[in-house]
Amino acid sequence: MKRPMRRVVIASRLYAPEVGAAAFRLRALANGLVREGAAVTVVTTTPPTGSARAPHDRGVRVSRFPVLRDAGGNVRGYIQYLSFDIPLFFRLLFTRADLVVSEPPPTTGLVVAVTSWLRRRPYAYYAADVWTDGLVALGAPAPLIGIMRAVEGFVLRHASAVVAVSDEVADKVVSFGTSRGTVGVVGNGVDTDTFTPDGPSSERTRPTFVYTGAMSEWQRPSVFVEALPRVREVFPDASIRFFGQGVEEPHLRETARRLGLDSVHFGGVIPPAETAGWIRGATAALASISPGAGYDFAKPTKTYAAAACGVPVVFAGQGAGAALVADNGLGWRCGHDPQSVADAMIAAANAQADGTTAAQRDRRAAWARENASIAAAGSRAAEAILAVVSPAASAR
Repeated sequence: MKRPMRRVVIASRLYAPEVGAAAFRLRALANGLVREGAAVTVVTTTPPTGSARAPHDRGVRVSRFPVLRDAGGNVRGYIQYLSFDIPLFFRLLFTRADLVVSEPPPTTGLVVAVTSWLRRRPYAYYAADVWTDGLVALGAPAPLIGIMRAVEGFVLRHASAVVAVSDEVADKVVSFGTSRGTVGVVGNGVDTDTFTPDGPSSERTRPTFVYTGAMSEWQRPSVFVEALPRVREVFPDASIRFFGQGVEEPHLRETARRLGLDSVHFGGVIPPAETAGWIRGATAALASISPGAGYDFAKPTKTYAAAACGVPVVFAGQGAGAALVADNGLGWRCGHDPQSVADAMIAAANAQADGTTAAQRDRRAAWARENASIAAAGSRAAEAILAVVSPAASAR
């Protein structure tokens, strides 16, 4: 007897063709679900003007709806979240599914939890991080943190399955009172077909450092700009190129102006293939976690992207991300201060000059293929999520 096809809905404010770790992760999940025999609908937003063409993945239906975005084109901020969450409530209430998957923020998780309860169907939560830790890092008011922590805890405890990107995130999830038995660790990564050592390269003869992705308060990437004058004392032509966006970008630009640096460039959001080209030609990629911000458990995706291209990372900060770099020979870990960062950047430039970087390229890329494939992570997440759906379930 043929098993009924399971219908899964993914609810997220971000999805391809938008550029970002969440969008990549959810597309990998959707494709992993299809490979497991599920019919997938993604309920998401209309991408911002100027986005690349949306992908058409077999078996994945994408339902889009307009949403409020901030000045940078992001769905960031509570008004923006509500502009997605309120219509989402009604979209989910009248959508047939065997299972619904939610991504952060917890407000979206709450909508998924309530509509799932009303429709008597299970839901899963994809925990890429712990949202309320970000509020702590931002210095949000204690009452707001308390309310959002209660919401996040409710969503996590009532999910039939929670998939976490790392052991550290899984431990955070369990600290909310979530049953350990519902939490699965699926890993994280990048598209190892796009991020490879081979392909077009924006190679430079002078030391060039590349920062890609989010520029957030809990990363404080301005430390790299502050370190650059010290680096230029040894390598006068050294430069930094930032690709991506975030709330810290105005501060980065102001820091570069204050220090009189014309060697700090901002390229905005670019497609993954173009990002890979810039990383391939870089002296090193840059990544950071600000100590004390509550995000020491995070492992930035930009670390995996650099490794997949065979390029080393200069990681400023401490915690799981720094240990990932040090334990696997992916580059240099250093303190989150200008002098320590400058020393690591100078070491990276020397390694490029003496051939050490080139000699390690294939080893780093092989490590990424084995340990940081987003497609593999998507398949593991799909298996964990579908395990909570009865094969005989009928769409509700």
